[in-house]
Amino acid sequence: MSYTAEDVLRIVKDKNVRFINLWFTDILGILKNFSITPQELEGAFAEGMGFDGSSIEGFARIQESDMVAFPDPSTFNILPWQSNSLVLGRMFCDIYTPEGEPYEGDPRYCLKRNLEKAKEMGFDSFYIGPELEFFYFPSDKDPTPLDSGGYFDQLPLDLGTDLRKETIKNLEELGIAVEYSHHEVGPSQHEIDLRYCDALRMADQVMTYKTVVKRTAYQRGYYATFMPKPITGVNGSGMHIHQSLFKGEKNMFFDKNNGTYLSETCKHYVAGILAHCRAFTAISNQWVNSYKRLVPGYEAPVYISWAQRNRSALVRIPVYKPGKESATRIEIRSPDPACNPYLTFAVMLRAGLDGIEKKMELMPASDNNIYEMTEKERKDANILALPESLWEAIQLMEKDELIKDALGDHIFEQFMRNKKITWEDHRVQVTPYEIENFMPIL
Repeated sequence: MSYTAEDVLRIVKDKNVRFINLWFTDILGILKNFSITPQELEGAFAEGMGFDGSSIEGFARIQESDMVAFPDPSTFNILPWQSNSLVLGRMFCDIYTPEGEPYEGDPRYCLKRNLEKAKEMGFDSFYIGPELEFFYFPSDKDPTPLDSGGYFDQLPLDLGTDLRKETIKNLEELGIAVEYSHHEVGPSQHEIDLRYCDALRMADQVMTYKTVVKRTAYQRGYYATFMPKPITGVNGSGMHIHQSLFKGEKNMFFDKNNGTYLSETCKHYVAGILAHCRAFTAISNQWVNSYKRLVPGYEAPVYISWAQRNRSALVRIPVYKPGKESATRIEIRSPDPACNPYLTFAVMLRAGLDGIEKKMELMPASDNNIYEMTEKERKDANILALPESLWEAIQLMEKDELIKDALGDHIFEQFMRNKKITWEDHRVQVTPYEIENFMPIL
């Protein structure tokens, strides 16, 4: 349900909501929050709530730190947990400057801006359906699996079943529709898939989803992590992203007269994704640890290719319901769940739109297992690889003008600054691996 400001004011009064949490994200996708009382709510809708943006990663410099958060009433929900028996509400916010302009450093605004680009090209809706994987551990300092279960396993191997059920209950109370949940391939690894919806709403839902997964685990005495690769030698956690473009009720990726049911628009879109994916990997896989997942042999895609069915390809065309218009979509398999969903959805959309605008030709489908191809076979097939490190990824991103334009100058520059600092900090660390393997012989 999409609420108006008047609806929210009425619900807060009727339900005796004591505090309203105002949520937004920094450029890294870390959720930020401050609370207001019901007495401040009407003023927040009318004039926004001021805050200091200089301490938020990627936001304003200290000499221009004043920011204003305007709550979006359509995102209001009562949280399924309480604080000291007090009823809590929450809303996502759009960030503005004191002059009343949308703030260029707000990831939510970045996505909105790119969705406008899609509308200008004649696409009314950009639908997203993500599959987020995560691990349950005893604590944030102890990555010991809670179970030895595998893909689709059930009790007694899967000790996370009750945690997943409780998480789904909390998600549904927040109005978030769930399609599937199951144990994943790795021990103590799980997946809860959300039903597709428009990209902006889904980005809000992904941030809510991660909060609910973590809080539900915490209340049971466990720790949930979306770290891409927490255990050496075990599959990492991905966020496969299903997507499609609609004009009104028509799926622009569907063509009933084509044997593959894929329209020329869809093919151009995929070509754009493949053309820019090396550059936007710094956004969709933004952590040093992300590149421990993107290695051959652990199901994560490494090579730039597309296919139907073939799960070793970076872009897959699901064929669960061939010929059904509403089900026709593409699946991008490289992102991980530790990304900023607003920025990730924005750069993927712009990459695809670039392919449509330029009518990029789609490379031939890769029907073989790409992992089993020799280096020469991949080279002959013109199959490139994703970047192997965060450093390589940010170098590729720096050279791509389209990705820079999709992010805007502010987010692009602040993101690059943060990631270069992160890489330098990582580069100079002496790791336990080095101590264990090299100190005894050197």
